[in-house]
Amino acid sequence: MSWTQWFIFLLILQIIHGLGTWKLYIKAGRKPWEAFVPVYNAVILMKIISRPWWWVILMFLPIVNLIMIPAAWVETARAFGKDTKLDALLCIVTLGFYLYYLNYVAEVNYVENRKLTPKTSTGEWITSILFAIVAATIVHTYFFQPFVIPSSSLEKSLLVGDFLIVSKIHYGPRLPMTTVGAPMVHDTIPKLGIKSYLFNDHFEERNTSWKNKLQLPYFRFPGFEKIERNDIVVFGQPADTLVDMNKFTPDRNYYKPIDKKTNLVKRCVGIPGDTLEVRNGVVFINGKQNELPNRAKVQFSYDIEFANITANSMYELSEKVKPILKKYDITDGIGYDNQRETFIIQATQEAAKKAVVHPNIASITFHGEDKGIRDSRVFPHDLKHNWNYNFFGPIWIPKAGATVNLDMDNISIYKRAIGEYEGHDVVTRGNQIFIDNQPATSYTFKQDYYWMMGDNRHNSIDARAWGFVPYDHVIGKPVFIWMSIDGINEGLKNWRIRWDRVFTTVSGSGERTSYLIPFIILVLGITFFNKWRKKKKAQ
Repeated sequence: MSWTQWFIFLLILQIIHGLGTWKLYIKAGRKPWEAFVPVYNAVILMKIISRPWWWVILMFLPIVNLIMIPAAWVETARAFGKDTKLDALLCIVTLGFYLYYLNYVAEVNYVENRKLTPKTSTGEWITSILFAIVAATIVHTYFFQPFVIPSSSLEKSLLVGDFLIVSKIHYGPRLPMTTVGAPMVHDTIPKLGIKSYLFNDHFEERNTSWKNKLQLPYFRFPGFEKIERNDIVVFGQPADTLVDMNKFTPDRNYYKPIDKKTNLVKRCVGIPGDTLEVRNGVVFINGKQNELPNRAKVQFSYDIEFANITANSMYELSEKVKPILKKYDITDGIGYDNQRETFIIQATQEAAKKAVVHPNIASITFHGEDKGIRDSRVFPHDLKHNWNYNFFGPIWIPKAGATVNLDMDNISIYKRAIGEYEGHDVVTRGNQIFIDNQPATSYTFKQDYYWMMGDNRHNSIDARAWGFVPYDHVIGKPVFIWMSIDGINEGLKNWRIRWDRVFTTVSGSGERTSYLIPFIILVLGITFFNKWRKKKKAQ
């Protein structure tokens, strides 16, 4: 739905509210017209039900309003003496139309100075739970969101098992676009295995399904920082086709709304307007080698040959060499290339140079595709660009307001951005390009795009696989590691806390510094101060 359609929809809801409550407003000593004025009627209603004015804000926040609006229905009934469990149930199951019965049929009177606390411990418990969910949803949606590193694409910069706090206020919090869904659940409800939101998730029907009508247009609140080159960013995967994230089951016809796409974390190596190229695994921006921060640990693939080690299987060999590789901080697993018939490791250049001197390692050689050899997995997935993960580009990254000349050589690069992300119909007929059925030789972009890559250069599914990341897919900036667990995917008994990473910052220069002890001291200090203050006040 567009903003105009939403405005009309909300106006209709205001009329429905006014028709169902205007007599109740009169009984509460208010004017009947006050029940019909948008927003103002909600402010007056809060006075009638003796609730704070800021409930009005919560009633207009997507997802949160799924809790607050039914709460307002129940509180309205209670304000007129209907405070039984049956009354509350009728308010909810009739979607608030129970108030029409109170307004036109039932003999009710306004209860002034009513007791606001629940009558039973169960009611008090339910109220506390609901408002805890509301508070957590607001923080999760608009301020900070927890995130755990699931894969090794940023190894050794960020490790598998790092638990991050992602700030949404740095780049500006994004208003939820999916209006009907479970709070604080991204894609699938745990244990139940069902979608957490209401949406038509099949690509072929997404333009005709009524479920699409409940989507809000994209809107982002202002942030205090722009995405800078080499920032680590959390975003929704643009080409997300996963039906089940846990089982990794893709379907090319599967479609997700922007705010429900699979969350990824990568390094932004290219910003809008940059021309990017990858040469032998090294990123070049506008012709110059990209200078990474000193905490960035870039890994590459290496062929490795072992000496004086016997094993009956690859698993047995892997278990024998893991302790050897770990001495040199090579912990990202060991693979096997069937074509080259060689074992492969992921390691930084420094680690590879140190490890090769070990008596059980015969050789370590750089493993990367040669220039000009096309990899079918690589964007833009056409026969005109012989690119691979090791040699890629050059490619220009779209910038809002900038115009690119289009031809048959580069249309495959920008077709997805123009069509999928900017909402146009893009087709080619012969040697001519048509945008919305009009011949086109250029296009001016509406939003900024970014190039996200993993620091594990040969072992990361990133922008080289699915192309540009639109700004509306950006979620936030990781700022803090509050917990880090080694072996998180190996079962609870194999978990080991990396104490040197707990309570450390994601960005910054130099060695990581843990703020765990200062944090504990601060919490204890605040706790004892509050106890002392209460004791002094009591005296």
